[in-house]
Amino acid sequence: MTINQSKESEQKRVDQVAGKIERQIERVDASIAQAHKETSRIERNYGENTKVNTTEVDDQMETNASVQQQKQLVALAVENENILNSNRLKLENLQGSPYFGRIDIVEDGEEDTLYIGTSTLQDDDGEFLIYDWRAPISGIYYNGTLGKVTYPTPNGTAEVELKKKRQFQIVHNKIRNMFDTNETVGDEILQSVLSEYSDEYLKSIVATIQHEQNIIIRDTRSDVLLVQGVAGSGKTSAILQRVAYLLYHSRTTMNADNIVLFSPNKLFSNYISEVLPSLGERNMRQVTLNEFISLRLTGVQVETLFERYEKDERNLPETTIKMRLYKESGDFLEHLEQLENDHREHTPYFEDIIFEGKPFFTGDEIAEIYQSTNPAYHIPDRFLKTKNALIKRLQRRIHEDRNEDWVQAEIDNLSDEDFQQIITDHNIEESANQREIIAEEFLRERYAPIYNALLNNYFFNPYKEYLFLLNEMQQSLVSDSVWQTMIESIDNQIEAHKLNLSDSVAILYLRDFVTDGGINHAIQHIFIDEVQDYTMAQLKYISHAFPNAKMTLLGDRSQDVLTSSYRKNDLVTEVNELFKKKRITTITLNQSYRSTAEITNFAKKLLPNGDEVKAFSRQGEDPVIKVFNNDDYYQGLKETAKELNKKYDTVAILARNQAQAEQIYTHFSDESIVTLVDADFRSIPKGILILPIYLAKGLEFDAVIGHDISAKNYPDLRSTDVLYTICTRAMHSLTLCVDGELSPLLQKEPQNLISEH
Repeated sequence: MTINQSKESEQKRVDQVAGKIERQIERVDASIAQAHKETSRIERNYGENTKVNTTEVDDQMETNASVQQQKQLVALAVENENILNSNRLKLENLQGSPYFGRIDIVEDGEEDTLYIGTSTLQDDDGEFLIYDWRAPISGIYYNGTLGKVTYPTPNGTAEVELKKKRQFQIVHNKIRNMFDTNETVGDEILQSVLSEYSDEYLKSIVATIQHEQNIIIRDTRSDVLLVQGVAGSGKTSAILQRVAYLLYHSRTTMNADNIVLFSPNKLFSNYISEVLPSLGERNMRQVTLNEFISLRLTGVQVETLFERYEKDERNLPETTIKMRLYKESGDFLEHLEQLENDHREHTPYFEDIIFEGKPFFTGDEIAEIYQSTNPAYHIPDRFLKTKNALIKRLQRRIHEDRNEDWVQAEIDNLSDEDFQQIITDHNIEESANQREIIAEEFLRERYAPIYNALLNNYFFNPYKEYLFLLNEMQQSLVSDSVWQTMIESIDNQIEAHKLNLSDSVAILYLRDFVTDGGINHAIQHIFIDEVQDYTMAQLKYISHAFPNAKMTLLGDRSQDVLTSSYRKNDLVTEVNELFKKKRITTITLNQSYRSTAEITNFAKKLLPNGDEVKAFSRQGEDPVIKVFNNDDYYQGLKETAKELNKKYDTVAILARNQAQAEQIYTHFSDESIVTLVDADFRSIPKGILILPIYLAKGLEFDAVIGHDISAKNYPDLRSTDVLYTICTRAMHSLTLCVDGELSPLLQKEPQNLISEH
């Protein structure tokens, strides 16, 4: 059969499957409408069914039983509606492009043909029309070459013969491209997908998963999976498809709430927010490092990575570098812990617990309790005993205060409804001492802020404890006077409710050690993108905070924009040393797919090991270097951006920092198609965008303009990572504009790429 005859036959199947998808959607819509009616009916009846007399004991019990029964009915109805909506979403994702792959196998002498798509689809008879790409047998499509292949099953490894592997590109239910291959994914399909202009959201391209990406996606063994991938190598695509795979693989023991993704910024978080739903999964939790730290250090403004980068751009003394490198190491956190243990005779810094403007428990009272505990106990144990003693004192105080005149007066002032609510909420039965029990429950609610303060360890001051340990620390990095100046600076910042980034994690780690808190056992997987921007102290703390979580770390040492000015150690070596007691797998991705071959080959010349980067064979235009004299620069930049915007939807002008971005924007202030992007942006509009490079990390644009790649702005090798990252954001077009003298980083470029203006 010729490929055209095969295509005709395959198109008939696409039409049949598309029809079945439409019919299933119609049925699901009818079921959703019916389920919604049922949910509304139950919720409407909920109030009526729970209005029962609460004055008699028997009636109270009947009311409580009725309430619980109605709650269950509502929950079941809502859950049924959610399941139907989830099924509809999966069917929606199959519309227009039901599948992308086909494998023909022979197993136990029987031939079978399987079609692979983003989710499973069965017909009314239970026959599989499409297999989910995450199913074990679908791994053959990505990993197998023709001949004998294996795949995992619940009963062990199965062996089959792979006879055919076919790949499709189906758009609006029409086969646009189709061919048979012996490789994981053919260049024809990949080129077709990548040649299209970037969309507002990252596309779901499970059809184009490469062999190395598939290893990342399906790894379930490693405690730490470290992926070092060059720009545009598909790290972000792999991370999201890995999340989808893990949720599918462990669907009985894990859901999206058990996964946390650390994103480089809010813009990136939004950029990828549509991907998991397109793979049939709910989005996992997403957080930036600063959000994570700020949530755990409430009431203090923690310096962001971007703010520090902006400060470092202006001034970064050598002594600051030395102290920061030490405080950002995993060893520093261990040193703090050791110092705390070495000073067992020292009483931690305790604070008054204030209630309604007066101390309820004083810091001195808390210190006395701590000092009365056995000094041979570990510090966290002594702290826990102190905390438990305070909770008992609070309970005793509730019992003692219940007959106080002010309490009885408050109860007398309660409305009948509030009075009955306390009885219902706490199942208080009619008895001789019912009023005293009600008084105690009233006091528990009134004293809830005190209990909350005890529960959350607000009576311990980790900031003063940190300053104490820094004063006790023996160090030879800098002079004692410089070290003391640093301590005084931290103290002044704390007074102003501010904190440096490098101190924040150390304080969190110290607080968690003393209080034995800050641990989340429910999280099973942590994903960290742009891991080269993280310090070993931050990674150690994240691992400590989520002790049951496996970690997937993705980064590119060549895109170390935010810390390259002072960090020199190799990330892979540091991570392997930090997690040496865990099972670590390191995977390197050297093939770049984002940019045209011309852009990739241009960018990789900036790197010392650039030969390791492999360009994808997608041809395009050569990068352009435009040199302007000082007076014409901004006019030239403006005209370049407008010209590119006629051809491309997204044109990004990337600057070194926010100040430069704002300066560029003043020259475009009369243009409606221009947007100045800052750290609070959550979406990428079309048109001409102006942003600092650190907000563009992880993103891609149709066309990129590098702002002022001059000798003044990019003077030496320390700027290499910034310039490399700028170049590798471009998919189709790269223009570097120069104000005056060309940067030494570009002076070896051939003259045919450089034009004087």
